[in-house]
Amino acid sequence: MNQKDMVLEFAKKNNGIIKTDELKEYNINRSTIKRLKDKGIIEKINRSLYITADTFEDEYYSLQNKCPKAIFSHETALYFHDLTDRTPIKLMVTIPSDSNSRYVKDERYDFTYICYDMERTICDIIRNKEKIERFQYVDALKRYAKLNTRNSKKLYNYAKKFKIEKELQNYMELLV
Repeated sequence: MNQKDMVLEFAKKNNGIIKTDELKEYNINRSTIKRLKDKGIIEKINRSLYITADTFEDEYYSLQNKCPKAIFSHETALYFHDLTDRTPIKLMVTIPSDSNSRYVKDERYDFTYICYDMERTICDIIRNKEKIERFQYVDALKRYAKLNTRNSKKLYNYAKKFKIEKELQNYMELLV
């Protein structure tokens, strides 16, 4: 199997995505990648990520590939947790000083994204409610309140950490 075929086989096994650092294990030359790009067979997303021409770029995956410590937060995390119907216009990420994140599987793609858990996300939007549309903010709180899987203890622990216990309590009393 020649190098071109190896790259395309690798891409096929990875949903059309090619990470150059993973290709090093197969001793694939950079010139092979350049030739495939020049012929329009693959497209460059950033210096270490390519996709096949028939693959749609997943901006969430691309961002986390470029910045592995980024954790999706605020409106983007609401979207991943199905606490909003709106697709984020702008991707919101947090670069944490500690690693208080969780992995979320998005069923539309075969990737796992890193984003804050629902309880942290709810506290984040309460803390930053002036930066989010009121409709989206209220809708997310209502959806969270209806969940059987909500973790009230974790939610109140976050609220205490962020000093928003009273505000959270007022909202939850109205919704639950």
